[in-house]
Amino acid sequence: MKTITNLTRKIMLSLATGLMLFVFSACATKVIFLSSAVVPAAQGTVTIKEDGNKNYFIKIQTKNLADSQKLTPPKNVYVVWLVTDNNSTKNIGQIISTSGSMSTKLKSSFETVSSFRPNKIFITAENEADISYPYSEVVLTTDFISLKN
Repeated sequence: MKTITNLTRKIMLSLATGLMLFVFSACATKVIFLSSAVVPAAQGTVTIKEDGNKNYFIKIQTKNLADSQKLTPPKNVYVVWLVTDNNSTKNIGQIISTSGSMSTKLKSSFETVSSFRPNKIFITAENEADISYPYSEVVLTTDFISLKN
């Protein structure tokens, strides 16, 4: 009897997980980063979901994003920027490529929540993460983001 109950529980949990993933992906906006002149092999996606409080869950996944120390000139971190609907630029976090956060396959991910509606997201390579304005060339950028309602 316990085996049937455990099996039923596992099936229900799998169905619930699948439904949650479907709901998230069905309501989320997914955009692809444009090709990069700075790191030509770099690719990535941005997934954005608005919650009930008008906050935006932002998830970025990249691959083939070279270690920032190997750029010319070398930099310390990748900084993620958000362009708001009034065209102001906000630093929303960092991707540290010199530590263990990036694998040997050059994959990385980044997640954050922002109260600002994103119209565009881009990544620069910088010497410091806690800056207010981008100082370096854009490594990856999205086109204008049209969020799903």
